[in-house]
Amino acid sequence: MAFKFQGVDFIQFDSLLSDDELIVRASTRGFVEDNLIPIIEQCNRDGRFPRELVRPMGELGFYGATLEGYGCAGVKNVEYGLLMQELERGDSGIRSFVSVQSALVMYPIYAFGSDQQKDTWLPKMASGEKLGCFGLTEPDFGSNPSGMRTRARKDGDDYVLNGEKMWITSGSIADVAVIWAKLEEPGVAPDNWRIRGFLVETDRPGFSTHDVHGKWSLRASITSGLAMQDVRVPAANLLPKSDGLKSPLMCLSQARYGISWGAIGAAMACYDTALQYAKQRKQFREQPIASHQLVQEKLTWMITEITKAQLLSLQLGRLKDQGKAEFQHISMAKKNNVWMALECARMARDILGAAGITDDYPIMRHMINLESVKTYEGTHDIHTLIIGQSITGVAAY
Repeated sequence: MAFKFQGVDFIQFDSLLSDDELIVRASTRGFVEDNLIPIIEQCNRDGRFPRELVRPMGELGFYGATLEGYGCAGVKNVEYGLLMQELERGDSGIRSFVSVQSALVMYPIYAFGSDQQKDTWLPKMASGEKLGCFGLTEPDFGSNPSGMRTRARKDGDDYVLNGEKMWITSGSIADVAVIWAKLEEPGVAPDNWRIRGFLVETDRPGFSTHDVHGKWSLRASITSGLAMQDVRVPAANLLPKSDGLKSPLMCLSQARYGISWGAIGAAMACYDTALQYAKQRKQFREQPIASHQLVQEKLTWMITEITKAQLLSLQLGRLKDQGKAEFQHISMAKKNNVWMALECARMARDILGAAGITDDYPIMRHMINLESVKTYEGTHDIHTLIIGQSITGVAAY
């Protein structure tokens, strides 16, 4: 049986939050409890993305929540982080969907797009009427996106795109794809072609998708491959302010920030389940297993690490609102918090014993989802090297 979530706050963390932040968390938590928790285990079993939740999440302002105007909520970064926390407490795949729509599609249109592109896409994406995906990773290039093989060639008033993208969230349900490609420049060596962003409507001739099946992780999320064969888009579809690899990396920083909060939500779900289970499960002289030292040690580790992660992401969010957050700060939060959440899931599964492997409880689902979260948006090791370069001044990759 699943337990009703009790909340996780060991050091009066909530006292550090504003009224607006608490309201955002409460409204998102209510949505998750009422709409996602009752269906997510069956969605996970079936490998089904709950598309029926797309428009209701738009009505609540979940998409592009930090953006100003265009029907977006215009919340601050800590509020957005708490939103991500609650969504991932429900499921990493649902948080991934909202994160991609917000940080990887709406944000680059907002930051790098023309007024026409913003007016065309952002209001409809904010409502959930239109969906997007982000095409950076390729079959042979993940941690090294600068090696991408996708090309764009100017042809009259159009651009012609060719290439493949892989491991793309929402690829087959997207109305538009933000595609990053190297723009061919006559007289310039291919290694020096600049990366630019393009808005590619997914119904254009030559654009196709296929979904990845057989996933053990993120089963309630759609993961796709994209293929472009002489896909022609008008020049107006170029994101005019996109300029080099730094542009998609800026998008990834937005997404990684949300992941740092989302992972806390997954950890909270595992910890709270394990705590409630340990209090009611009895063994050895009819004592609850919460009375045993080894179980208490695991629970203590979990609540300590969750608390540290809360403070890390809170400070990062405050810095972000002040315009002071750097990409290496975001790397630390993503790396630490996802690792922490995965360890919490493993300890919680251990506390539940055999019951922990069933979907009567959310622990195993969170565990296998977090295995993907640990890898995407920059692997654990890549974030280690980003931090290492920041503190030493020497790149190790």
